[in-house]
Amino acid sequence: MLLTARVTEAVPQRDPSVWNGRRSVTSPRSARTGAPTDGAVRDRGIPEATVARLPVYLRALISLSERGTATCSSEELAAAAGVNSAKLRKDLSYLGSYGTRGVGYDVEYLRYQIAREIGVTQDWPVVIVGIGNLGHALANYSGFSSRGFRIVALLDADPQRQRERIGGLDVRAFEEVESLVKEHRVAIGVIATPPQAAQGVCDRLVAAGVTSILNFAPTVLSVPDGVDVRKVDLSIELQILAYHEQRKSLAEETGLAEVDAARIERAVGA
Repeated sequence: MLLTARVTEAVPQRDPSVWNGRRSVTSPRSARTGAPTDGAVRDRGIPEATVARLPVYLRALISLSERGTATCSSEELAAAAGVNSAKLRKDLSYLGSYGTRGVGYDVEYLRYQIAREIGVTQDWPVVIVGIGNLGHALANYSGFSSRGFRIVALLDADPQRQRERIGGLDVRAFEEVESLVKEHRVAIGVIATPPQAAQGVCDRLVAAGVTSILNFAPTVLSVPDGVDVRKVDLSIELQILAYHEQRKSLAEETGLAEVDAARIERAVGA
């Protein structure tokens, strides 16, 4: 989300109060969200493709840490993240030099540096809108809190849903969105509504001050400049897998046909 890595610099001098995750990043912060305002990742010119892989490296490092691994090579980390080691080394080079030749990467230190770079060493309040089956599952997901995200509000327009309590939170009326966003200084909103309601929900979230949206609704959202949207469409992901399965099936059929043709040719030649 590394013994043979071409890393020539030693690990930078550490300040334990920083890299152990107990002290906040020292960059300027937004008065509303508490987030770094200098845009650390973007200001460094890190490619979006690399930014998208940083959480994958972070997840791999967390897994290695939980298994008690103190140091790892680039090949080990790349294998855990599902990428090739050259790509991993290139991606990490945008962040600085955190490895030592002949030793590799300090798992805990690199884990913190990546977490700090992508902004998850702090607590991000999140609101979920749409508490159907998917929203209900998201609200119950325990993995958010361990990765820097705190669900602060669950919203739904259905009065029947508003009688529910999920993960220690009462489902609130969507009409309360503005006050809840202001109260908790929410910057990230999750939309898990039916597609026909998603754009209206998005507009209200943006108007309330939300500047990042994770959209699970199967529709494309229109947002103003300065608002980031990430779309999760499970049906599209399944269709992509179906495409690859079809390709593998065709390749297998073609291979069998070639084998049969070769057998026939040998028999005729005999």
